[in-house]
Amino acid sequence: MKEVELNELDLEKQPMTGGEPGNSPLGTEKNGCVKVKVPEESDFKFTGLSKEELMKVAGTPGWVRIRWVLLVLFWLGWVGMLAGAIVIIVQAPRCKPLPEMNWWNSGPLYQIQDVDAFVENDGLKGLVEKIESLNQLKVKGLVVGPLHTVQKDVPTMLDFTKFNPDVGTKEDFENLLDKRALPLWIDIGVDGFQLSTIIAVCRDSHFEPFSLCYFRALIGVTEKTSATEVSTLLNTSGVDLLLSGVLEPNATGTERAKAIQYLYSSQNQTSLAWSVGDSTKKHLATLVGSKLVKLYQLLVFSLPGTPVFSYGDEICLEQQMVWDLEKGADEKDETLKQQRSCRSFFKTLSDWRGKERSLQHGDFLLLHNSTSSLAFLREWDQSERYLAVLNWGSSPVKFQLNHESLPEQVTVLLSTDPAKHAPEGAVDLKKLELESGQAVLLRFPYSA
Repeated sequence: MKEVELNELDLEKQPMTGGEPGNSPLGTEKNGCVKVKVPEESDFKFTGLSKEELMKVAGTPGWVRIRWVLLVLFWLGWVGMLAGAIVIIVQAPRCKPLPEMNWWNSGPLYQIQDVDAFVENDGLKGLVEKIESLNQLKVKGLVVGPLHTVQKDVPTMLDFTKFNPDVGTKEDFENLLDKRALPLWIDIGVDGFQLSTIIAVCRDSHFEPFSLCYFRALIGVTEKTSATEVSTLLNTSGVDLLLSGVLEPNATGTERAKAIQYLYSSQNQTSLAWSVGDSTKKHLATLVGSKLVKLYQLLVFSLPGTPVFSYGDEICLEQQMVWDLEKGADEKDETLKQQRSCRSFFKTLSDWRGKERSLQHGDFLLLHNSTSSLAFLREWDQSERYLAVLNWGSSPVKFQLNHESLPEQVTVLLSTDPAKHAPEGAVDLKKLELESGQAVLLRFPYSA
């Protein structure tokens, strides 16, 4: 409230009153001052309806009907959403159950046959220092040795309880098993054994204990190249993995395709192991040539089963092992540049192999094979699909890949020739062409 005097009003709005006679020719006098209180707008507050008023209004038929209508609409909406959710769940495709896998199926195995050559004559002590470098390659297991005393071709001289003094001591080996980079070895020590010339192990009574399931992984090695013989050996030897010569460098694409398809269809892929040639004697670069190392890396990593490499295969090694590729690098050194590029390629493949279900345990579908080329698909349930295409021949190859599960275009994940097939670039599968010695790993999403 505020006080307002009437004399504050405009003169023309002031009322006229009679005055004393003689003071004015019109008989008027000056207005008087009167104070009144005028309420301000802010003083008016809406207090709403009282409880009694609300109860009176709420009971009217109109409001009762409105409340019932809103209640019915709420429950109809809730039931509709519940029914919709049930329909979506019922009609959604069921996820395919994951296969039972072992630790050696989750990534590449890394063979170190000659420990001294691997770590420059430092034995097992030197190997401990290289664990972190191997960890960066996403290696899931080391196949080291032989570490025991052995004389070639004299089985009676084998002593599995004594360490070869040229390699190291029992204490050195225990130190190797206590690195945090090898968590699978902490609780039980060694996770398995690899046995060379597995055919002799099967026939010799001295090796009967190895037929028992005492070890986490029993890996066999055979020089056989026949898929039929390798499959038979897998069935009869009791080994968990069998390294063979099925992927020998001299085999044609057709021969490899038949061998891969036969082994895939006759064996559980958790028992399949892939390596190129006789990796116990030579490095990959020596067997296939340094220019084809990346191609064979891509092949081995993308096949259904466990990829197995020998030390140095990640850097196109042909002779002495090389460390510290980034230190003191000479940009003009072509060999060093190739080794760094090869290691980066290996690391990328190993990383994708370890995290993508289609590559790790997906189904295998052969799409193309010829004397010098090969193409196959890896797919798993609703996961992203991967397509490996390789040409190790001396001439370019044009691929026309047609299949109901293939789209018209796919994306490049990795290529041995990034100048022509850049990563993340699009590729038309009906016009795909690979130059001599080139390979690509392509991907595309699942489509219902």
